[in-house]
Amino acid sequence: MKISTKGRYALRLMLDLALCEEGVLIPLKDIAERQGISLKYLEQIISVLSHAGYVRSVRGTGGGYSLARDPSEYTVGMILRLTEGSLAPVPCLEAPINTCQRADACVTLGVWEKIADAVNSVVDGITLADLAEESRERSADGAPDIGCYI
Repeated sequence: MKISTKGRYALRLMLDLALCEEGVLIPLKDIAERQGISLKYLEQIISVLSHAGYVRSVRGTGGGYSLARDPSEYTVGMILRLTEGSLAPVPCLEAPINTCQRADACVTLGVWEKIADAVNSVVDGITLADLAEESRERSADGAPDIGCYI
């Protein structure tokens, strides 16, 4: 499994919003500048996040984006699955029921299941609130800011 820039940037975008004061609308160009990501690429990503109801947007002067829910309600897994699709290491584990004709005889299936379980456990066990807290702690220790602290 390899996470694409789309998934990585979506997570950075969501974290940037999580670091901002609740309800404050942030222009996408500000996030693009802070994150060093192309505005055009972020426009594509924010569209996916917006359609899924992960972010809310307000157009016009003073408009921008904010999280639709509290940062603790978003897991890394939710964001990655939305932008990447399945995180399964092999195609036969992408659906809830394994329909592979070789599943009963597949000696390696257990390996793939353990990998999938481990990945899901990690990404579903970390919230945006967790990442925001870590970012604030690092910033207090002199690490560079990656988001706003309005």
